[in-house]
Parts: sequence; C-alpha cells; structure tokens
Amino acid sequence: MNAIGKTTTVASGLPALLVARLTGELTGTGEATSTTAPFTGTPLASLRQSTAADVTTAFDRAREAQISWAKMSPNDRAQPFINLHDLVLGNQELIDIVQAETGKARNSAFEETIDVAGLSLYYGRHAPRFLKPRKRAGAIPIATQSYEYRQPKGVVAIISPWNYPLSLGICDAIPALLAGNAVVHKPDTQTALTSLKVRELLIEAGLPPEVWQIVIGEPADIGQSLIDGCDHVCFTGSTAAGRRIAQAAAARLIGCTLELGGKNPMLVLEDADLDKAAKGAVRACFSTTGQLCMSIERLYIADAIYDAFTAKLVDRVAKLQLGKGYDFGYDIGSLTSSRQLEIVDRHVEDAKAKGARILTGGRARPELGEYFYEPTVLEGVTSDMEVYANETFGPVVSVYRFSDDDEAVCLANDSEFGLNASIWTRNIGRGRKIGEQIRCGTVNINEGLAAAYASNDAPQGGMKASGQGRRHGEHGLLEYTELQTIASQHVIGFDPPCGISTERNAAILEWTYKLLKALRIR
Repeated sequence: MNAIGKTTTVASGLPALLVARLTGELTGTGEATSTTAPFTGTPLASLRQSTAADVTTAFDRAREAQISWAKMSPNDRAQPFINLHDLVLGNQELIDIVQAETGKARNSAFEETIDVAGLSLYYGRHAPRFLKPRKRAGAIPIATQSYEYRQPKGVVAIISPWNYPLSLGICDAIPALLAGNAVVHKPDTQTALTSLKVRELLIEAGLPPEVWQIVIGEPADIGQSLIDGCDHVCFTGSTAAGRRIAQAAAARLIGCTLELGGKNPMLVLEDADLDKAAKGAVRACFSTTGQLCMSIERLYIADAIYDAFTAKLVDRVAKLQLGKGYDFGYDIGSLTSSRQLEIVDRHVEDAKAKGARILTGGRARPELGEYFYEPTVLEGVTSDMEVYANETFGPVVSVYRFSDDDEAVCLANDSEFGLNASIWTRNIGRGRKIGEQIRCGTVNINEGLAAAYASNDAPQGGMKASGQGRRHGEHGLLEYTELQTIASQHVIGFDPPCGISTERNAAILEWTYKLLKALRIR
C-alpha cells in the first residue's frame, strides 16, 4: 500500500515507515489516490480507496462487533477513553501528522490534542451517569413504575472534514462509541492519516478494533452506501452537502447530526477593552488560517471606538508571522488545498474590484508555499460582494460599524447561518442580554470561540443553515441513543375490579384524577 519508498523521511516531514504503517490499516479495494503535503506541495501518502462493497463489508464487521460492545457496562466501555487522554496529550507524532496533512501552524495542531484529551476524559468520566436508567412518574402513583432507558442506535456513520481532522474525526466517535454503538468513519481523504493514527491509539487504550471501521473515498462513490448501512449519520461540512445528507437520512427515517457552515459575527461594544478585543479577534479570525467553521468572518465595531479598535486590529494582524514547519516559531500556517486558496483569492479580488479597501494583507504568498495567503482585513464591504454573505473559510475578515445594541443584533442576525458569535464588553450582563438575541448555537463573551467550544459539559452546534443536533455535553452523547420506556404495573390494574361496571369504574377514575390534582401528585 505504501508508495513513498524506504527513505527515513518523506518530503512532508513524516517518517516513511509511519506513513506505511498507517496506510496499511486501510482495507479498501478501490483505486489508489495520493495526498499532498500543503507545506511543500509534495506527495504525502498513497491511499487505497474504498468501494461501495468495501463500505458494506465495514458495516457488516461493525454490526457484528457492536453486539458484544453494547453488552459491556458503560463503565467498562468508558475505560479506553479515560486511557486515551494520556496517549493523546503531548503526542508529538500525532501533532506532526495533523500539521503534515493540513498545513496548519503547530499551536493550532496542538490545540486539537488538548480538545481530544479533554473531551475523551469528560465522556469517560460522565457517560456512565448519562446512560443510567431514569425513573419516571408512573401512570398510577406507586402502582405503576416507569423507567427511561437509553439504547444504542446500532452503527453510526461519521463523515468528518479535513480542517480539524483530529478534533472532528474523533470527538464525534467518542460519544457514539461510549453510547454502545459501533462506528463506520469516513474521514476526508486528505487527512486520513490523522484518523488512522488516533484509532491506533484508541485500540492501544483498549478499544476493540472492529467497532471503529475507517473507509475513504469520494462522496459520489460511497456516500449513498454510508447512508444505506447506518442507523444514524453524523456529518461536519458544508451546508449544501448537509442538506443532501439530511434528505437521504429522512428517506430512511434515521437521525442525523449536522454541523455545517458559518459566517460568524463578532460585536465589539464601546465599553470593551480594546487591546484584549483586538488580540482575541486575531485568534478568532485566523486560527488554522481561518479554516474553522466557528471562525469570525464579520467584525462589527461600535462607532465610538471604530477607528481606535481597527487601528489596533490591523497593527496586530500585520505583525502575524506566516511560516511552515514542525515548531512553534510562527503564527499562521498554510491553507490546506488549492481549492481553498482559490476561494479566498476570489472573495478578496471581487471585493477589491467592487470598492472594498484592504487594510492589511490581501495577497497570496507563493514564495512560502503553494497555498499560503496573508491574513487579510477588509473595509467597505457591501452586499453585492461575494465575501459579504458567503463563508470564505480562510484568513479574511470584514469590518463594519454599528451605532447601538439593537443595530448590532440586527447585523449579527443578518445571515442564513447561526453557528457562533462573539461579544466584547466589560458589562457581562449586557453581553448576555445581547447574546440571547443572537440566533447562534454558541455565543462567547470576551472570547472568540474557545469559551463555549471548550466547555465540554455545554452543548455546541448550529441554528438555521448551520446545522441541527448538538455535540458535547449530555446532549452530544444522547444524540446517539434511542429512548425506550419500560413500565411495570403492581397491585392495581387498568381493568375494572371484579364486580364493578365499566361505568362505575369510569366514575372512580374521574374522582381519582381530581384527587391527584388536588393533592398535587400529578
């Protein structure tokens, strides 16, 4: 399977033996395809793609393994995920793989390991409690005992994207597996090595290998097979693709969890700490070179501080250092693909041609690598420009003015998307009041995105065209379960007692219900 050769390292910076070991875990029988290292534009790995038949085989294996996995107690299922925490945290090889496949800066890759370690430990500690049967009020007090059970769906299909291949590849698999399901996972081909590596670590931590199957291939070739074989589908990606998946899932009457696109707003109020807000905006706009669904792409600034804040922001952005390599010596890495570079360049050039002003950045940097683009701040963006309403998914943010809180809320909500928002103010109460009016799944106050996203106990997801369902917290685990009620009846039944007519029984029941209400029992 390995087409790299026998040298110690490949041009991507990854050891050839590591690449060979990971690609050897793929069992696809389709055509081989190659991935490219964004830092250098050189070949990274040769991967054997899966056919529709391979996907069917993966589901068969997963479904067989799921039976015994689901029979294990939640505490026993949790142990591999508690163990994974230590295997992921500080794993330099894993960070190298994430960088090699995405081109992101090392700190952004490191943050993915922190995310996975934290979420794995959180669910390992709390999943058994979330899955415990819960006593519910019965139909007849004392006589009826009713319990709510959470049963696994069966086999979950997970389709994960390339931009956060570690976080989004495993952080949906963790709750799905802990709930007692097996998983058939299709990572983006460009970042398959990351998923293969973390699966290797989780097997080392104690996970039965067959309950997590990995397949790769183009959606046109294996997408329908994934939907046809699963009992629930989880997808992170574009809104257009999410709509197609939702329609396919609806046709089979199965559930779907979707985190889709975003055009996320940040509001800087007149009482904000401008230095902190400018620093936070840089991180929120340009982490992972802006290739993050929760990134800020619209920045609304109060009139009274617009000039002062914009000057601070532009100064910080202009000082960001672009770079590549496996160290912490730079701020911003590469875009991941030529497609993303083309979208970023098109949005900026269209805005410039229609009158927008580039305050800093605004050009590709081919001397650094094929997909490098400068962090860019645009001013004077109008609704006829492509960048105004469409997700750029790159290192570009547009700045706008607002006059009061009502206008700020109106501008923030002026989007088909509703994933993430950010508010900067010294008055937290005011910030919360504004946040409640913004139609986004998460709102961060005095932070761009991490406060909400990293709160593993709190649900995270989108409104409007940004998706449905939630990850994280109790909600993110119970997404992957079916509700079941088991009720037992004791002493008193629902049939009329012997010798009592149905008419008399109806009168007794009516009197009983009135009494229960008066005693506040029901």
